Amino acid sequence: MKKVVLITGADGGIGSAITKELVEHGYRLSLGALNPDQLEEQFGPQTDDIRFHKLDAFDPATAEAWVSAAAKRFGRIDGLVNAIGLATRVTLMDDNDEELDKLWEVNVKTPARLTRLCMPYLEVCGEGRIVNLVSLGGKRIANVPMGYGVTKFAAMGLTHSTRTHGWDKGVRATAICPGWVSSPMSVNSKTRNIEPEEMTQPETIAQLVRTALELPNNAAMAEMVVNCEFEDLF
Repeated sequence: MKKVVLITGADGGIGSAITKELVEHGYRLSLGALNPDQLEEQFGPQTDDIRFHKLDAFDPATAEAWVSAAAKRFGRIDGLVNAIGLATRVTLMDDNDEELDKLWEVNVKTPARLTRLCMPYLEVCGEGRIVNLVSLGGKRIANVPMGYGVTKFAAMGLTHSTRTHGWDKGVRATAICPGWVSSPMSVNSKTRNIEPEEMTQPETIAQLVRTALELPNNAAMAEMVVNCEFEDLF
């Protein structure tokens, strides 16, 4: 039977690439986005194997409704891919709790909420998978915007907490940590002088996501670190 995977941020550059990769390899998908109409523009009309649902990171009820609808529609949930992300610039010396709260809501609380909602279904299938797009920002602080890095460190902690919680039930969680990826978020950034074609491509990240979803229970990868430039990380 085809596996069922939920993808957040499916309308973004990396999320869209992940969706296309999984569609090509026979997955059934439920896609969450703030504007489901944009999903139809990207992927065409809904089918028996791909469904669209509203997900508003600032409205927890939409997460509950989405997971419930996906489980009812497909009868199971085998995987969750959290590709949603926000990179608002908040530095250490900014007095900007409003924007910092938004970063926490999108980068940490929404993935945590969806993990909690999906976990019962992932445990039942015995080979549940959660993949969090964390970023290298969750492993080192290399620039001034404190808010992004701090929330990404928290997302890494969420991933390892998820691994601990779900391990005995066959649930495996992986944090994928790319550096610069040729997506709108990175291309629009003015912090580095790297051409888009020199960055890691979204399609490559999508392949790594599928690898994480398909690894057996006895060969789990907690973290995948990916970079387009040299960094002495270890």
